Amino acid sequence: MNRIKLSLLAVAMLLGTSAGGAAEDVKTGDLVISQAWSRATPGGAKVAGGYLTIENKGSAADRLVSVSADIAGKAEIHEMAMDNGVMKMRPLDKGLAIDPGKTVKLAPGGNHLMLQELKGPFKQGDKVPVTLQFEKAGKVTVALDVQGVGAQAPGDGGHAGHMDMKKMPDHSGMKMK
Repeated sequence: MNRIKLSLLAVAMLLGTSAGGAAEDVKTGDLVISQAWSRATPGGAKVAGGYLTIENKGSAADRLVSVSADIAGKAEIHEMAMDNGVMKMRPLDKGLAIDPGKTVKLAPGGNHLMLQELKGPFKQGDKVPVTLQFEKAGKVTVALDVQGVGAQAPGDGGHAGHMDMKKMPDHSGMKMK
């Protein structure tokens, strides 16, 4: 009888951790990385964005200095900003500061991870591993939960209230510096 209860408990725990498909928080040094996600890529796409939240629970600043992913030939930390009424995207060559006690969110339309020269498509439901390199906290690998093509946040699956796809941020027309 105890074996059956233990088996049922183990199955329940496994189902509980996988239901919903949310990325787990990852801790490295004083940093906590959460809500790591990306969007499914349309056929033939060679770029994808990566989004996540980094919380610095320590008393010293840290810096995200680089990113890498086996599925991409090139990976960078990017910012998007308005310049004379034109949205421009550029790599953050010096990385991204994470001040003590602060939370930095990488999200569509703002700072994000740019995965280029993709070696394969991102399919909804996939988990794409990326390695983040921090100045102080070191290297850590996180899995991006792949949402639907039009997703605006983790867990919305690309169905955020019948959104107008024409208003979606799109990297195809961005000017790269």
